[in-house]
Amino acid sequence: MGSTGDKIKGMANEASGNVKQGVGKALDNQEMQAKGKLQELKGEAQQAKGEAKDAVKAIIDKA
Repeated sequence: MGSTGDKIKGMANEASGNVKQGVGKALDNQEMQAKGKLQELKGEAQQAKGEAKDAVKAIIDKA
């Protein structure tokens, strides 16, 4: 997957995770909150992966 795809999937996972956390908090459901936090972190990692791919590509393009 390209860097843009990683970034988009990351943003989607981060947003979904935030929603799950909010619903979990509203329902006083700690398990849902925890799952939401994990999904948010997964999204952040996917975005970082996309950024890293961009950085590597930029270095290669300069060479």
